Amino acid sequence: MEEPDPIPRPLDHLFLHGTPDGPALVTKTVTLSYAQAELAVGRLAKALWKLGLPSGARVATWLPKTIEACLMPLAAVRTGLVHIPVNPVLRRGQVAYILADSGAALLLTAASRAATLEAGDLASAVLWMESDAIGARGTGAALAPSTARADDLAAILYTSGSTGRPKGVMLSHANLWLGAVSVASYLKLSPDDRTLAVLPLGFDYGQNQLFSTWAAGGAVVPFDYLMPRDVVRAVERERITTLAAVPPLWLQLIESDWPVGSTDSLRRLTNSGGALTPGLIDRMGAVFPNADIYPMYGLTEAFRSTYLDPQLVADHPTSMGRAIPLAEIMIVQPDGTEAATGQPGELVHAGPLVAQGYWQDLERTAQRFRAAPSWSRLGGTAVWSGDTVMRDADGLLYFVGREDEMIKTSGHRVSPSEIEEAALASGLVAEAVAYGVPDQRIGHAIRLVARGDAADEPALLLHLKNELPGHMQPRLIDWRHDMPRNANGKVDRAAIRAEGTT
Repeated sequence: MEEPDPIPRPLDHLFLHGTPDGPALVTKTVTLSYAQAELAVGRLAKALWKLGLPSGARVATWLPKTIEACLMPLAAVRTGLVHIPVNPVLRRGQVAYILADSGAALLLTAASRAATLEAGDLASAVLWMESDAIGARGTGAALAPSTARADDLAAILYTSGSTGRPKGVMLSHANLWLGAVSVASYLKLSPDDRTLAVLPLGFDYGQNQLFSTWAAGGAVVPFDYLMPRDVVRAVERERITTLAAVPPLWLQLIESDWPVGSTDSLRRLTNSGGALTPGLIDRMGAVFPNADIYPMYGLTEAFRSTYLDPQLVADHPTSMGRAIPLAEIMIVQPDGTEAATGQPGELVHAGPLVAQGYWQDLERTAQRFRAAPSWSRLGGTAVWSGDTVMRDADGLLYFVGREDEMIKTSGHRVSPSEIEEAALASGLVAEAVAYGVPDQRIGHAIRLVARGDAADEPALLLHLKNELPGHMQPRLIDWRHDMPRNANGKVDRAAIRAEGTT
């Protein structure tokens, strides 16, 4: 694989590298070519500039995947502003917190959403209605491409906040640009690719659907869906080549009815936000026989860290793969030395994809963003993930668990993921979360929350007895028909643990 160009450019230059008459953004009502999309960004930026906001002011977008929502990340930075994409599924209180914490000067939203806000929610922000932005985008002079520096702040992405208040991750032009070209490189995206953007744009993985496709000169089809069958129809109708999702959505999609020939256009399926199990991978391969599967691991603080080459998926289905282009991934022992083959350690990510820290939160920034180990190839500030991983003799990485989620039971340190994988391998459980609850005798007892039929519990217990040692057996299985999810569609593990420990 050819290493991508490591020289970052201003993010708002993305459309300048596509074929002018090639499709950049495809909606149900209009297709914008790269030339038209560039003009639309320039006009939207000029309208923002006329509002008189100071350079560096934060502007938030709280919209579904409209044209404005897709263009604002580029238009805002062209004006020297910092963009904050707010997940459209968030409620009033969550939006108000983000506006107040960021000190947003402007909120771009629709009238129906603005009507849900209460007095004081806007903090210092003023409303800019989507209808006004649409009008501005279609007429008037365009603002010229920016001359932003690589390290200028371009965006703040708020994490889902499943534990405590959300953190605002500060991303530079270099972070976003190089993340886009890195992903476009290893996914082998090309100008004839069509990406169905189903993930929220306030999710780093979702936002990169746009940027990596545009970095390759391809077309993005932004899509909000209500039911999995809506995705099925869109893939067939739009002849989609690239589909990104998180494990809960993949489960829904493989259980959907795909008409004969409807998957033929798909070339690649990408996954992050949770691990794919071997069983799920097998079922994805059966439903999407022409598509390569790309399991990936990422951190909002460094966007993306690793991916598994599709050619290795069949033989190494539980691996995280290797470092993506432009990233240095290290496995560090508690004493700061490099972990040996087969030895667990903390995943540490260095390189140009490392974010600038957390917005106005020096304490948590100092905890997560620290100097890279002295033996690092790239050096500088690194993200210390808190995730325990290990590397095998072939250089492939495997996830062990998060330090703050490890279960200490009967003198053992147990990875929840190992229990979850065993439960999923039974074929009796669609989703599973394992965690420890305090127990005076053994430290922590293991609780397993499973999506499935409680009538299958005897069979599941027998399977786990055959697959896992005694100290890894669940004390209790909590059966669910559905799992709580966070704003990005991932299983909300923190919420599940909180339910069982309060």
